[in-house]
Amino acid sequence: MERTKKLERRGILARKNLEITEVQRELPGSENDDQSRYIEAIIDQMVICCLYLPNGNPYPGPKFEYKLEWLKRLKKRTGEFIKMDLPAILIGDFNIIPTPFDVHKPERWQDDALFRTEVRKAFAALIKKGWTDSIRTLFPEEKIYTFWDYLYRAYERDAGIRLDHILLSPYLKSRLKSGGVDKCVRGWEKSSDHAPVWIELTDR
Repeated sequence: MERTKKLERRGILARKNLEITEVQRELPGSENDDQSRYIEAIIDQMVICCLYLPNGNPYPGPKFEYKLEWLKRLKKRTGEFIKMDLPAILIGDFNIIPTPFDVHKPERWQDDALFRTEVRKAFAALIKKGWTDSIRTLFPEEKIYTFWDYLYRAYERDAGIRLDHILLSPYLKSRLKSGGVDKCVRGWEKSSDHAPVWIELTDR
């Protein structure tokens, strides 16, 4: 019970009748991770990886280099799930705008670590390994954003970016049923700029 409570505080929740088995609290491959950016657990016979990728700004600089190194470790770790054909989900704030289609005004983001060519290529390499970008698969031709700057009223103009992603391993691709972004503002005072991304899977 205590383990479940700790995982809840770190970002993974499950229904009461589902057991959470912790696997990892840090992304393997480095001893220099001083922030909680990765949780890996097994829920309902699926590997759930909840992550918060480094922002990487300012670019260029050591924070950006750390982001690239973190992405290499993520690719290596999640590549193991693909090789073993595991039912796995990568979910969280990737701090990556995958394509120009995923940002309201691409020209304004050219020198931002979220939109640099290097990180977009790293995200594309994950997809190429076999991961399915759930939201883009469900809405291939629709402008979908998950982040707006509320202070500058970008929410009302839908002038956002897509940073938050749910990636499915090949084992789960055929079970993708629906999904979306919950744009309902959760209180204007001290509200998060991120909107929850969700998906629904069919029964196995």
